Amino acid sequence: MRIHGNLVIAVLSLSFLCLCSSLLAEESSASSKGYAELVQLFEDWREFQQPMFRDGVPDYTVPALERQHRELEKYRQRLAAIDTSGWPVGRQIDSLLVGAEMNGLDFDHRVLRPWVRDPGFYSVVIDSESDTPLREGPVMAGAIELWRLSFPLTDAELAPLRESLQAIPAVLEQARENLVGNARDLWQLGIWSQQGQSAILGDLAEEVALVHPELVPDIEAARRAVDAFKEWLEEQLPGKTGPSGVGVENYTWYLRNVHLVPYSWEDELRLMERELARSITHMKLEEHRNRELPPLEPPDSAEAWAIRAGAAIEDFLRFLDEEEVMEVEDYMEPALRERVAPYAEPENRHFFAQVDLRDPRVMRCHHIHWIDKARMREDPHASPIRRVPLLYNIWDSRAEGLATAMEEMMSSAGLLDDSPRSRELVYIMVAQRAARAIAGLRAQSNEWTVDEAVVFAAEQTPRGWFRADGNLVLFEQQLYLQQPGYGTSYLTGKALLEDLIAERALQLGDDFVLKDFMEELFASGVIPVSLIRWQMTGRRDPILSLTD
Repeated sequence: MRIHGNLVIAVLSLSFLCLCSSLLAEESSASSKGYAELVQLFEDWREFQQPMFRDGVPDYTVPALERQHRELEKYRQRLAAIDTSGWPVGRQIDSLLVGAEMNGLDFDHRVLRPWVRDPGFYSVVIDSESDTPLREGPVMAGAIELWRLSFPLTDAELAPLRESLQAIPAVLEQARENLVGNARDLWQLGIWSQQGQSAILGDLAEEVALVHPELVPDIEAARRAVDAFKEWLEEQLPGKTGPSGVGVENYTWYLRNVHLVPYSWEDELRLMERELARSITHMKLEEHRNRELPPLEPPDSAEAWAIRAGAAIEDFLRFLDEEEVMEVEDYMEPALRERVAPYAEPENRHFFAQVDLRDPRVMRCHHIHWIDKARMREDPHASPIRRVPLLYNIWDSRAEGLATAMEEMMSSAGLLDDSPRSRELVYIMVAQRAARAIAGLRAQSNEWTVDEAVVFAAEQTPRGWFRADGNLVLFEQQLYLQQPGYGTSYLTGKALLEDLIAERALQLGDDFVLKDFMEELFASGVIPVSLIRWQMTGRRDPILSLTD
């Protein structure tokens, strides 16, 4: 009887296991089908997000944009109709990323409206590659990315460039009709931007004169259009009297619903003020400890700089490998060597050049950016949604946060032990990020004008290396007005990553290994740190419910 009973139990258990297996298979099949719907929605969404083009000109007119904003709701409804409740965490994260991008477009239409408020939005040429996954701040569709081109061009490359150049006068004519906003600081900075655009086109004409002389008339026509646009902006400037910031409430909404950062404007201000005080204090303590040591000096020639920069890259990668910080791949050294800045003469040294020339290892830590970009190219993420850069700079807490965190983390881990005064540079860098972020926050809340923000950022940065009359401070404050949350992302992202390291270390105890943590971090993709935390720890931040 006992044997018979055991047999019955065994049969029932087998039946139960088969039923569970069947249910799991059905759930997995449903999940796969739903995920395929998400991927298709993502592809459709990315196509929809771009403006329509008419004769090579992106359509940012009122009727076109009103239509896009109305139709956005259809994509949100499609996303809401996909049931993600039974999905693995990774796939649920992908769904939140799509929702965050849709929130970004909605915010553009409701609040930022760069096509209406910001003349700097109409930058028609981009001459340098960003170190981040995509260009920082709002970028006009159809802008010519000159850094992608290598002259002389093939016939296949020449034709589209010529068409884009010929479209520039029409782009700027439409811009005059679209720009009816009253944001004075953005308008003022837009004039400065257009001056830079004219200079880029002038340099381009000289560069192609010998290899593609047929392009020169189109470039010169484009430059005349830019100059005329700048003059028009200057004529309009006296009538522009309104604020440029989005205000505290909108700023906080954007942080939480688009960039998925669990802070408010007030939280970020407190954090930036704390970081400014902390960094200056520790800089002074380092200076005191090192007071008998000679100061760090920049090299006195381009040749000496090349030697110093090359040695720094070798030392940085050796440190990462030997100290088991992260896996060093073959593509990493070329990625760093290609991005060494040229030698800067004393009169041309902006803030980062002052740091870089003294000890290039500090900036090589920040250049984890270029390793990130190389990794995205060489080892694409399995998720088709994380394989491509997120729109609206949603990646900033991870991209800028890690790049900034690496400076102080590697200093603490021993990278700079052979050069104690180099640790002073790390704290000077933190202070500069905090000062410019406070300035950007006060400008976004409309407490300060951009001129006041520029002065504060320069004055609060130690050693006078951050010049108030330099282009760098203007570029940064313009970006932080254009892109809420970007100026603070360096230190908010760093803080979120430090929180994550601490949480993971407590979770794992003695099993925590830095190299394993770093590999998990990279494997998550360049996405908001709040989402990486969910994937790595299993703990879902309440902030993520906002995009459900």
